[in-house]
Amino acid sequence: MARRYLPWGPRTGVDVSDLSFLPDSVLWPLRRDGLDPVAEVGRRRAQEPISRLPVPFGVRAWLVTGYEEARAVLGKVDGFSNDFGNLVGSAGVGAQHNPGGLGFADPPVHTRLRRLLTPEFTMRRLSRLAPRIDAIVAERLDAMARIDGPVDLWREFALPIPSLTICELLGVPYSERDDFQRLSTARFDLGGGAGTPLGAMSQSVSYLLDLVAQQRRSPGDGLLGALIREHGDAIDDRELAGLADGVLTGGLETTASMLALGALVILRDPTAAELLAGGDGEMVNRFVEELLRHLSVVQVAFPRFATRDMEIAGVTIAAGDVVLCSLSGANRDPVLGGDLEKVDPTRPPRPHLAFGHGFHRCVGAELARMELRTAYPALVRRFPGMRLAVAPGQVSYRKASIVYGVDSLPVLLS
Repeated sequence: MARRYLPWGPRTGVDVSDLSFLPDSVLWPLRRDGLDPVAEVGRRRAQEPISRLPVPFGVRAWLVTGYEEARAVLGKVDGFSNDFGNLVGSAGVGAQHNPGGLGFADPPVHTRLRRLLTPEFTMRRLSRLAPRIDAIVAERLDAMARIDGPVDLWREFALPIPSLTICELLGVPYSERDDFQRLSTARFDLGGGAGTPLGAMSQSVSYLLDLVAQQRRSPGDGLLGALIREHGDAIDDRELAGLADGVLTGGLETTASMLALGALVILRDPTAAELLAGGDGEMVNRFVEELLRHLSVVQVAFPRFATRDMEIAGVTIAAGDVVLCSLSGANRDPVLGGDLEKVDPTRPPRPHLAFGHGFHRCVGAELARMELRTAYPALVRRFPGMRLAVAPGQVSYRKASIVYGVDSLPVLLS
């Protein structure tokens, strides 16, 4: 988190490659009580929806926990920067670590790249992937059925589905998909220290640059081939690799975590499984939106770096301050309805922040929805007797993670 978010190095010279020294006063927004945000999130949202986060080393940081306040920050185009340059020089982060893409870019670069990418993520364009998503889900269910004993739903179901879908989207050759999955999952491994994701990120960008070169020679039917055919020299290889890396970053771990945690919700509530198994498309859609709101697997949005003094919801933000929006907190704000601590698929739909908001809202939101709407019903219909293979208290959750999830999810299929 320090390497990705907080510009401590230039000011302090502190080596943050080992995050164990960070106090809980910094990490608590990334912790949960099972599937729920820790109680402090709700307390702050009620009392002070924009509050100081006591970060050491003289960094002024703010945490936004209220829904309307988060929308105000995320929807503000001027006054905040997401540019990767804000991180360069901190804790060993160099310009070479910049993955490119939309998440760490400001206008006009962000505007130009998003204009190129957005047409490829319309429902009309994405509909070509629907048969392959159906097939990927069916293949994973078949593979699970062949396993004797407990099945790790995370490894066998939740992770492969978005990984293989992204392969289809980008046009990764079948012969290279095992390597692609290995690189894509390694970047989220914080167990090897803070440097592990950066190393994996560099490897995956190198791989994607090679893939872009292949597509330049012979554009395929995937996203990269389409961008090359339609825009040619208007976008260079590094930008193409960055966009592909952004699709990978935004679409793999997030969707995999949603699939696993959503399955856990369903396992705990037989009524939920019945609704999904027998419900029509509208019911499935509402269920998915409620799970997205309730789980909010992306716990905090990309950091905003204030470029000038400003006031938001009566709070003065100074130039140089770092602002973090707690999406998990904002999506439990009572302004969205009553009893938000529970999953209620009959809840009237309201715009949630699971995909962010504003011009940095996740461009792949509709693709994620397609995967979730396909996978959940297929899972409960194929294995109606599925149950946890461990006691609920033994499910292993991540301790402090930007993208919340499980380390494993052992289930018995019948």
